[in-house]
Amino acid sequence: MYNRPRIIPVLLVDDRDLIKTRQFKERTYLGDPVNAVKIFNIKGVDELSILDISASKNHGEPDFQLLSDIASEAFMPLSYGGGITNIDQVRKLLAIGYEKVVLNTALVDNPELIKEAVRLFGSQSVVASIDAKKNKNGYECIIEDGSRKTGIAPAEMAKKALELGVGEIIINSIDNDGMMQGYDIELVKSIADAVDIPVTAIGGASGIDDLKKVLQEGHAHAAAGGSMFVFYGRLRAVLITAPREEELIKAGIYDSEG
Repeated sequence: MYNRPRIIPVLLVDDRDLIKTRQFKERTYLGDPVNAVKIFNIKGVDELSILDISASKNHGEPDFQLLSDIASEAFMPLSYGGGITNIDQVRKLLAIGYEKVVLNTALVDNPELIKEAVRLFGSQSVVASIDAKKNKNGYECIIEDGSRKTGIAPAEMAKKALELGVGEIIINSIDNDGMMQGYDIELVKSIADAVDIPVTAIGGASGIDDLKKVLQEGHAHAAAGGSMFVFYGRLRAVLITAPREEELIKAGIYDSEG
């Protein structure tokens, strides 16, 4: 049994702007990511994940200046993914204050990088991110910000990540991304039941009920989201927010004793 589930806001960065997508396409500008981090400090979130959605697709490297600015403001554990192609970048990210690196495209193009990162920094520092989309045969993993098909099923990719030594897997539904209509429980459960390491679900959360459902029915160990932490109400007004501890305790997500 893992410790209490983590609730993780995910901030998407595109050319230094904080944005939010729908199904990896339509982009909404939200402002400055550093300001958002300051608000999440006040909210006391468990963890924060920063993903640069353009870095891999554009073959650019992480924006270390921005990431350093974010890390200097953050009071919670941080993870980062996007444009990581060599071990020096991993070393630098960990040195400036990121507890974990998130690798997606490398699962297909550079598995040796993952093995080397695990060897040097430990499995707890390396997270595999799997973006999956439905097709006529079930699901397929897509890389490079949803732009490149792999022909690989998510459960197969998860087992490969486990063999490479990662300490955690993020499973993201491209179809549910930004739709705020709930997680793809079937997809999440298929990954959580296929591996014996923590699985974080993302894609579709609209509120506390969705978080609880994916943790209980999807067997996820952590629930991440984007839209529910940056939008408010039917008109999706921009509002950086997070559920309060007492709300999560009342919903049965957190135990009242910690």
